[in-house]
Order: sequence, then structure tokens, then C-alpha cells
Amino acid sequence: MGKSETAGMFRRLRVPIFDADEEVHHLLAQGGRAVELVSAAFPSVLKKGAIDRQALGKLVFANSADLGLLEGILHPLVGRARKRFLRRAGGSRVSVVVVDVPLLFETRGEARCDAVVVVSAPAFVQRQRAMSRADMTPEKLEAILARQTPDRIKRRRADFVIATGTGRRAALLAVHKVLRIIRNGACPRRRYR
Repeated sequence: MGKSETAGMFRRLRVPIFDADEEVHHLLAQGGRAVELVSAAFPSVLKKGAIDRQALGKLVFANSADLGLLEGILHPLVGRARKRFLRRAGGSRVSVVVVDVPLLFETRGEARCDAVVVVSAPAFVQRQRAMSRADMTPEKLEAILARQTPDRIKRRRADFVIATGTGRRAALLAVHKVLRIIRNGACPRRRYR
């Protein structure tokens, strides 16, 4: 959808970002807090003191029980890291932060947010972007999409939608608009809290 690029736009505008995917990378890297737990559940994915994420992905995306086990290990750790980030941001009196979380609606994470920004692109653009990744296959993309709330529903449930299919400039203008609205205290009230 362009979520990472859009998060980067917020970051360049000096908005602190909590990136859940980045946190998972740290947790699974050598010395990461999840290495011991994940390697105990999936011994074959431990390589040189770190979790081989590609090998882990091949195991868990093929088996929903294994995926649930992995999520049960990682989600609480990511949640604690997010809470630490928010405490630090609150302590430094930051007025706006972004929590970049995949599967926000699927995990009911929107209830913890003051506003939800959904990054969206037409399906053909999304598919092109995803398939350009080195480790992506059509089957893997379909498995990922099957786990996600459909884009049309996410757009309807969002407070703000940033369209990324028309280029970076349009997306950046939308980011500026979102920040202006939130900083002016005119953020839409959450309808489904």
C-alpha cells in the first residue's frame, strides 16, 4: 500500500514513529528478546544466534496453528515495546506520534488509537509493489491478503485515508493535512470505540 514510505514522510516531518515490523526485526535478531522463545517453538529457524525470518515465514504461513503460536510469542513483546515508546513520547510532551502497525483492525488495535490513518492504493498498484519484493510469491501474497481486512473496509473505518497510488507528492500533501488537522485539535471523533 505504501505504508512504509508514508511512515517515512511522517518521520521526516519529525513525528516519532513506532514501527511494529522494525520491532519484530529487533526481537528476532541476535540478542533479541524473542530469539530464545521462538527457537524453542521452532528449532529449525535458529541460525547463528538469530531467527532466520525467511525460514520462519515458510513454516508459519503454511500452518495457521504455527502462525498463532508465533503471534502469541511476538505480539505481547511488541505490545510492551509500543507502551515503552508511548511513555517516552508522553514524557517528552510530543503532541503527535505514529504507531505503524500491520493488522491494526484485525487485532482490534484501533481502540488504542486517537485516530487511524489508512494508507491505500489501488489493488493493481498494491500487487505490483508486493511482487517487486525479492521474497514475494503470488501464493505468499494471497496468504497475506487473506489475513487482512479488505481495503474497502479499512478505508471506511479510518479517520483519514492517504492514497498512495497517485504519487509521493499527493501522499505528502495528505500527510501534511492529517498533521494540520490533528495538531489543530479537529481530529474526527472515533465512531466505534
